[in-house]
Formats: sequence, C-alpha cells, structure tokens
Amino acid sequence: MNHRLRLESIQNAMQTIPSEFLNSPQYESEVLSAVLNTRVTVKIETLNPIRSFKGRGAAHFVSSLDQTAKLVCGSAGNFGQAMAYACRAKNIDLTVFASVHANPLKLERMRALGAKVILQGEDFDAAKLEAKKWAVQNNAYMVEDGLEPLISEGAGTIGLELLQGQDFDAVLIPLGNGALLNGVARYIKANSRAKVFAICAAGAPSMLESWRAGKIIRHDSVNTIADGIGVREPILEALEDMNGIVDDGLLVSDAAILEAMKLLHQHLGLVVEPSGAVGIAALLEHPKQFADARVATIICGGNLTQQQMQTWL
Repeated sequence: MNHRLRLESIQNAMQTIPSEFLNSPQYESEVLSAVLNTRVTVKIETLNPIRSFKGRGAAHFVSSLDQTAKLVCGSAGNFGQAMAYACRAKNIDLTVFASVHANPLKLERMRALGAKVILQGEDFDAAKLEAKKWAVQNNAYMVEDGLEPLISEGAGTIGLELLQGQDFDAVLIPLGNGALLNGVARYIKANSRAKVFAICAAGAPSMLESWRAGKIIRHDSVNTIADGIGVREPILEALEDMNGIVDDGLLVSDAAILEAMKLLHQHLGLVVEPSGAVGIAALLEHPKQFADARVATIICGGNLTQQQMQTWL
C-alpha cells in the first residue's frame, strides 16, 4: 500500500542530518539481557548536543527551508531543542511554545540555542494549541512534530542504522506523537521480519487507544512522569501512519519506567529521561512475551534536571 512516509526520504536523510546525530551507539547488553531474560540491543540516542533523537528529524525538515522562514512549534522540550539547534545553523527565526510546567533544563537549553520560548498552557497539548493560534496571528509556519513527514523520515534513519548487520524478533519504540515510532517502523517493516511494538505510558494512553479504536480518543489530562510522550490529543495523520507498520502496543506504568531508568543508570552508566526508558519498562512488565527473544529498543532522550536525577536515580 502507499504510505505517507517515503523510504527514499529516510535514506536521503542520512545526507541532510549533521554527523553529530548519526551512527549512534548500539549494542547487545549482556548484563541487561541477563536481568531481563532476553537478548536486548540498545540504540542510544542521548550522546549528542541535545541529548535526544529529535535532532535527526528537525535537521532533515529544516534542510528543506530557506532563511526567510518564520517558524513556531509546540514542545515538551526535546523537539524545541532540536528545532532550535537546526534553525540556528540556518539562521532561521524560531518561537517555541511550552507548558508552564515544562522541564526547566529543556527550557534553558532551547533559549541557549537561540529560540524564543513562550510558556502557556498546563501541558504540552495546550501549549501546542497556543502555538497554532500564534502562527495565524504572526504569519508564521506551524511545525507540528508527528505531522510533518520529513521529521518522521529523519527519525527513520534510526531504523536504517539499527538494521545494519542486525536481525531482531521485536523492536520496542516509544510512542508520543508518533514521529519516532512511524519513521523507524516504516523502515523496519520494509526491510526486516521484526515485529514493531509501540510503547506508551499508562498515564498517557490516547495514541495507543486511538490506534486500536481506529478513531481519535482524547483525554482531559495525562498522569505520567514521561513528559516526552505525554500526549492527550492524537494527530490523525500519525495514527494513520501506524497502520500496517505497527504490530502491537503496550502500556507501561511509571513504577516500571523508574525501575528501567535505574537499570540503565546502574548497568549501562546512562542518564535516561522517563520517555527514553519505556522500552526497557515494557520488558520488565511483560517478561513472558519477550523471553529469550532478540529485542531492540531506542533510548531516545536523556534530559533530566539535577533534582530529577537525585530523586529518580
């Protein structure tokens, strides 16, 4: 079937994404495999200038623009950093809307990278709605993560790298607005036999519920520490992108996410934010489903404040 995300664009993105975001470390962790009773390969997307995978998609998207662009986006923090990093390189004006409760470390980094940051709304989706209003009022282009195909296709380069010389039974991918999941799943399903699992926080299940129901299901609020995937207003196009490339989905509790973060810190020496640890959390909460399987997961972000590190790790 025809798909909105193009395999050739994923391949071409390897030429438009800066080298600091490409070829991130990946390896099978013997110690995690022993703890989880499965063969676990981790793809570590935290060792770059913004400590997040989102630099890939933002760079691929911004590479298509000229310097006269005036952009605005909503962000929980990592996408805003990615857009700020990419826009700074091309001297493009960027405004980011974030929640009044957004991670202060992420806000500080967005500003340091040159973005104008406006705090409005109680959560990410509320901030994104304000960004859309601002775009109309200020004749700016609203960049929506999960909606723009080029952003998802840039994230898809992770799948391309993951499969180089590798074969997996399952790939567990965090699901927020769908950019990471859909980009990576698009490439993996076209080039391997692996099953793709979308992993959501139990306190923010709207994307997974909507995909299963075949219609948008909204929630009034989210209740999870995983702010990076705390979506309550699904993007229809992202849901449609999941069809045919996602095999199943799993919800994970905050307790399992915290345990996963501690395991990654203890055994791999990684500082991982909650959204980046949900794949490991799924292995903790669904051990029989993945017992003795060859599994990969993406450690997609590592932006924690000092207080969060002291409290959670």
